[in-house]
Amino acid sequence: MSDDIDTSSETVGPAQSSAVTPFARWLREGARTAVFMRPRTEGLQAGPSTLLMLLVLLVLCGIGLQRWAIDEPARFDVTAIASGWLTTVLTVGSCWVVARSRISAAEQRLQAPATPTLFGLLLAQELVLALPLGLVYLAALQWAPEPLPDEVDAWPEAVWMLSLLWIALAAAVVLWRQTSRPGRARLAIVLNATVTLMLPVAAPAPPYWVLVEPQRAPLAAAQAPAFIPSQAILEAQVKALPAALDRLQPARPGVVDLYAITFGPYAEEDVFSREASLVSELMRTRFDARQRVVQLQNHSSTAGDVPWATPLNLQRSIERIATLMNLDEDILFIHLTSHGARDGRLAASFEPLAIDEVTPQQLAGWLDAAGIRYRVISISACYSGSWIEPLAGPGTLVMTAADALHTSYGCGRKSELTFFGRAMYDEQLRHTHSFEAAHAAVRPLIDQREREAGKTDGYSNPQISVGAAIRGPLLSLEQRLDAMSP
Repeated sequence: MSDDIDTSSETVGPAQSSAVTPFARWLREGARTAVFMRPRTEGLQAGPSTLLMLLVLLVLCGIGLQRWAIDEPARFDVTAIASGWLTTVLTVGSCWVVARSRISAAEQRLQAPATPTLFGLLLAQELVLALPLGLVYLAALQWAPEPLPDEVDAWPEAVWMLSLLWIALAAAVVLWRQTSRPGRARLAIVLNATVTLMLPVAAPAPPYWVLVEPQRAPLAAAQAPAFIPSQAILEAQVKALPAALDRLQPARPGVVDLYAITFGPYAEEDVFSREASLVSELMRTRFDARQRVVQLQNHSSTAGDVPWATPLNLQRSIERIATLMNLDEDILFIHLTSHGARDGRLAASFEPLAIDEVTPQQLAGWLDAAGIRYRVISISACYSGSWIEPLAGPGTLVMTAADALHTSYGCGRKSELTFFGRAMYDEQLRHTHSFEAAHAAVRPLIDQREREAGKTDGYSNPQISVGAAIRGPLLSLEQRLDAMSP
């Protein structure tokens, strides 16, 4: 990299021309710098309208590429536009430091781009790079085989990281060529490049598009048709769990990641499959676990697509996640939703198949055997308070929809979601990333709603147990997710 100063550029300050630079020229010079050529900055001037237009086009490019990457129905989250501007602010600051470094008394005779021109050049450069690199990333997602074999498992992520590296390096080269000696300017350039490269990995901005569930049929309509285990469904199901586990992403160093499993084993009530789907999607979108969620459920509508909710599938999912997560910092979240019995058994039904029931002792044994240290376990079932004692521990948060003596509410055919599932996951956790705070908020809310609904056997009395050792990882996760939110 040459340290020579580019003197074929505009004069700083009053000598600058007031003419508006054509937009096509910005794109040409941005393209030159994108491939590490020197920009021709003579006569290049950025006014407020130019900078605004470049910023708007960059945002629109990101919105379009993100939507293109999603096949499912999605809604636009306008609040996401307010996030992710830290790198932009740092880039402006770096441009200012570089421009100031060129206006020392000994360098007054030199011509150099002013701060707005440098910033506009970097915006044009990023715009030129964003579209082709984004399309390459989408192609990597679109045409990579599913499930990915081991040798190409990280291909899409590698394309994304190389794109970040290219953008950061190209911007650093432009700024570096405008400095003449070591000092604050070059320190600012290195800092800006480092943040540009690392921030999207450590604290990614919230997505512009949020997945939405398909419109549901009216609750008064008949339940889903009975499950008929055809050969096609059985053959598809053999592949469903391995494919789901192969799609899971490994832990990120230095980041407290949340892995999640949702488990809905009772096929005869639609409410449980709806709740498992809702909680899975919430973990993907609100808890940054998009490629770290396994959904297990029994339902005729998903019999060939979604892995079945069986004890063995739950055990295998736990074992696979344990090989991917950082056991010293990552958290495994498990949500189980079904009917419950006083003896702690979680009801399972998928006629004509025979599905074994899961007990808290089994779940605790699988987690211990896998070596999973930090656990958040949520049980939405009647009498689910009986799960607290077998599962509680220093590294575990256990929360339930009821105590050991009372039924929960909202698990019948007329219910959209259980009372606990709605209050906890469709309401409170959309406003906080703290499981403990959300659970505290749902208790009086559920009490009020059960009274209004005429529940006759008393308050369900949701329970929670929080081990001392898990508070630190949960706080780290909460702070990281809060920083990502608008």
